[in-house]
Amino acid sequence: MTNSTGMMNSTEMTNSTEMTNFTGMGMTETFVKSNNTPEGSAPQIPEQLNRYIVKQHYEKYTSENQSTWRYIMRQLKDFLSENAHSSYLEGLKETGITIDEIPHISDIDKKLQKLGWRAVPVSGFIPPAAFMEFQLNNVLPIASAIRTVGHISYTPAPDIVHEAAGHAPFLVHPVFNAFLKEYAKVVRKAITNKQDFEQYSAIRRLSDIKEDPHSSPEEIKKAQDRLDQINSELKSPSEASLLSRFIWWTSEYGLIGDLKKQKIYGAGLLSSLGEAKKCLGSEVKKIPLDSACVEYSYDITDYQPQLFVTPDFETLHTVLEDLKKKCAFYRGGEYGLKQAKKAEMVCTIELNTGLQISGILEDYVQEGEQNLFIKLKGACQLSYQDQQLAGHGTEEHHSGYSSPLGLLKNSSVSPDKMSLSELKNRFVKENGNMILEFASGWVLEGKLVEGVSKDNKLILLRFKDCRIYRGDTVYYKPEWGVFDLALGETVCSVFGGPADRFAYGDLEDFEVAYVPSGNFNEEQVEVFSFYKKIREVRQSSDRQLDLLKALIEEYKKRFLKHWLAGVELLELAYVFKGFEKEKQFLKQKLISVSDTSNEKRPFIKNAIQLIEKENQKN
Repeated sequence: MTNSTGMMNSTEMTNSTEMTNFTGMGMTETFVKSNNTPEGSAPQIPEQLNRYIVKQHYEKYTSENQSTWRYIMRQLKDFLSENAHSSYLEGLKETGITIDEIPHISDIDKKLQKLGWRAVPVSGFIPPAAFMEFQLNNVLPIASAIRTVGHISYTPAPDIVHEAAGHAPFLVHPVFNAFLKEYAKVVRKAITNKQDFEQYSAIRRLSDIKEDPHSSPEEIKKAQDRLDQINSELKSPSEASLLSRFIWWTSEYGLIGDLKKQKIYGAGLLSSLGEAKKCLGSEVKKIPLDSACVEYSYDITDYQPQLFVTPDFETLHTVLEDLKKKCAFYRGGEYGLKQAKKAEMVCTIELNTGLQISGILEDYVQEGEQNLFIKLKGACQLSYQDQQLAGHGTEEHHSGYSSPLGLLKNSSVSPDKMSLSELKNRFVKENGNMILEFASGWVLEGKLVEGVSKDNKLILLRFKDCRIYRGDTVYYKPEWGVFDLALGETVCSVFGGPADRFAYGDLEDFEVAYVPSGNFNEEQVEVFSFYKKIREVRQSSDRQLDLLKALIEEYKKRFLKHWLAGVELLELAYVFKGFEKEKQFLKQKLISVSDTSNEKRPFIKNAIQLIEKENQKN
């Protein structure tokens, strides 16, 4: 999903795509499983999220991978030390992220625990709901794969550079830290739609295929065509999509300061040297951040033509509050029901009694401000305060749920305002049937089995031998089994997903996407071995002059096409001194490669400039 020019930025990935912020190697690794976090202790990880956690498999990183990490981090730290918000360098230090080697995510986890967060390795793309569930529990999911040298400017798959070095450092800032937590709460309740999930699935599929070296061009094209088709059919953006734009223009691509001078804090910019430098120039339009930023879509395949500037991190909270007030979970009522019906995805309708009804909204009847009837299809769930009611899960309500709502006929109060005994005294007839006539025209006849109360108020009535009708239309028949009447007069909230996500079960299939370790050929093994030798010379406490000279000779004969190895040797030639002839040779060869390759030119140019800059300081 993420890469050096931002989240999922790949010129090969898609023509123009935006998606919610989502984010591997190996078998599942057990972290802490409890959801009860004692005050002052490290966050615990709910059991339902363990399925997304994998082992980092640190031993699978090659020496070339390590050199790629080091190159990117050297370049970024040099530039960002002056152009990023001050929390960046402090954050690298506090989270234990160093320049010289790919971090162990377990080490980042230990550091983050001191800040009230955790870090876990995950496998590539994970579902958006799971990503936000991690953040709600103060857990940063980090994709453990790293881009190759060939993808040094982008990667078609999630990447540890962006996730670790981009996102982790700013968790040290308390105001920004709190903003991420609050955003997770808001977006968790935002309504997504069917097209959002189809797009996510297509992007994940394309990413997995492109990262697999065994994929054929035909397979890649087929996956790309599928994504292009979905993108072309996208309608108006959902709440989740609009909120994803907000997090894109802030946490991913945000600037802080004023319109004349800004600093970088967005992780997409922090992990992209090219765009980090360009974004501060006058060619990129700067716009003061407000809620109107969600009107701007984004293209993940290119640099952004405009960026949004917040004067401080407190403003992020203010803008988020403005966006929250526009969401269905905040507004409720007919607006919320319209959004849920349009979504064609599992949503939750919360009544004024606190009863929560989760499922796919098929239809509803509304007159003015009065909610009269709701009908949901598919597997449904009844909950209270996000906890599933006993006996009211998807097994019980596996084929839908419907209920009349509101006031009773010739009554100024709704049934939830009455006690169970009062309902029996007023509405149970001589034959033992209770008859409830609603002001809306719906009539319920049946034998009352029980009432469900929470916090001293009735929220649900159970009936057997139940019949519900309105005029000549029958809505429920006795032979259909027990009927559960929802008690409530108004819809106070409508939000995306089931109320009790763990009890409801997965909304989509998910399989851990294993990043192939690759069957390296003999030439690749030799290249990795060469990088390892360079690394050993750099890390040695002795100045191994003869070994460095031998490595430069070996580079001349066998590895000239590997520009990053040449950059590392040039750096050592400056450090060790007395290698003037070798320095000139290496620079000439690197410049020659740069002159013949537009793609590699900026990386080589930046590397030489940094090496010479450091040499001048010394």
